[in-house]
Amino acid sequence: MILYLARRLAGVAGVLLAISAITFTIFYVLPSDPAAAACGKSCSPERLELVRHSMGLDQPIWRQFGEFLAGIFSGRTLGEGPHALRCGFPCFGYSYENAIPVWDLLMDRLPVSVSLAAGAAVLWLLLGLGAGVTAALRKDTLVDRTLMVGAVAAASMPVYFTSVMLIYGVIRIAGVLPYPTYTDLTAGPLDWAANLVLPWLALALLYAAMYARQSRSSMIEAMAEPYIRTARAKGMPERTVVVKHGLRSGMTPILTLFGMDLGGLLAGAVITESIFGLPGVGRLFYDALVRSDQPVILGVTLLAAFFIVIANLAVDLLYAFVDPRVRY
Repeated sequence: MILYLARRLAGVAGVLLAISAITFTIFYVLPSDPAAAACGKSCSPERLELVRHSMGLDQPIWRQFGEFLAGIFSGRTLGEGPHALRCGFPCFGYSYENAIPVWDLLMDRLPVSVSLAAGAAVLWLLLGLGAGVTAALRKDTLVDRTLMVGAVAAASMPVYFTSVMLIYGVIRIAGVLPYPTYTDLTAGPLDWAANLVLPWLALALLYAAMYARQSRSSMIEAMAEPYIRTARAKGMPERTVVVKHGLRSGMTPILTLFGMDLGGLLAGAVITESIFGLPGVGRLFYDALVRSDQPVILGVTLLAAFFIVIANLAVDLLYAFVDPRVRY
């Protein structure tokens, strides 16, 4: 297990390095000039060159990338002279638009995205697994068909459509909940949950539909295995057979999906955060794209890659605990 974990961590480092190199190169060959955007419309050529030098854009791409990587682990100084800026560890650069370290921007927005992803994940697991297992245990009955038709219908609705319908129905017509404005968990758990319940539902309905279909097929396959018949022949209670033997064995593909989905959402749900006005990482990424704020885009990209590869690593390690047949 230790050797396996060491190899996977080395692979994680390699993936992050490759993603950062590719993203950095793409930004380098783009026609937009971040120095011109930072300098302003009435910027003279001399001033533009000074800004380019202070931003390090006049250096070869390999040197810019090397300084970027070194800054992540040891920090770096951006610019020279009295206007130099010290970027501490970990340094992902400064935002061109806000003149704020990218790491500070990410840490300021990350709690919003984590709150959104965690709440939605709990809901879609409960709804999706519950519907899928119920449909599998009542295969080819009216309950099965009804649940699967509902799952297909929910999966067919884009998240922006579901979000708008929830806002219109729950807030505008019913007036049950306030329009979402993020409140920190420490300020009050009830206010925190009340302002996030609609975004949670918008995401959970989409993901739960996919999990319901996947868990149904996995459970049907698992319940047809010989060890299930053996467990029943030994007189085990049906709940033990379903939960301990059937569901546990059928959880492997669900874990794979969950790792990818949760890892992606931790780095921000762009559409959901934009519609509900939540100041998360996804909204930060969208604003950075609109303004061509390359350090922020690169920082969010690396953060998303980190969450996805770490989530997949955690899922791989959980396989052995969920399914005893898996050995490393």
